Amino acid sequence: MTSKTRTERLRHYWDKHAGSYDKQMGFFDRHLFGDTRAWICSQATGDVLEVAIGTGLNLSHYPAGTRLTGIEWSPAMLDLARQRASELGVQADLREGDAQALDFADATFDTVVCTFSLCSIPDHRQAVTEMARVLRPGGLLLLADHVAASAWPARAFQRLLELVTVPLGEEHFLRRPIEQVHGHGLAVERHDRFKIGIVERLAARKPASA
Repeated sequence: MTSKTRTERLRHYWDKHAGSYDKQMGFFDRHLFGDTRAWICSQATGDVLEVAIGTGLNLSHYPAGTRLTGIEWSPAMLDLARQRASELGVQADLREGDAQALDFADATFDTVVCTFSLCSIPDHRQAVTEMARVLRPGGLLLLADHVAASAWPARAFQRLLELVTVPLGEEHFLRRPIEQVHGHGLAVERHDRFKIGIVERLAARKPASA
């Protein structure tokens, strides 16, 4: 399967599931992720990029005064995000885009946010590379996702799940984005890992001299 074919298949998959996404994520927000959306978005300042904004579930959590740009590669999910922004009265530049090839110049944003999406981006390493690239020196990268569990029995179960979820919708359970963050020289300032290590969230600062 070519990269273009794979991308189109995944875009179709997320378009198909856009209508049920909020209900599904609502369950995980209540029972697994807790206050993570507020924890992440409350730290955002200045010019903010949200990568893989989905249906806009984070929109209500951003502080007043932030200037938000959001990208999403599923047109159906992006339509729902625009509708949510309109209902909330949130001013945001929401556009189609690929997390693996961000259409922005280097050092464009003060804050870059990505929640519960690196698990399903085909090349998550490249996505983190792109987020670090468009972040200004001294800027903040805010990430949250489900990751490889701390305990090996849970990881074994996650590995079994991936036999189904990766071919179906590129949903990975054994990734650790924090490893890529360290690899780019960003300094982790805040870090939580909970629910037997399955949920991880972090705030990492790009060196001011970068």
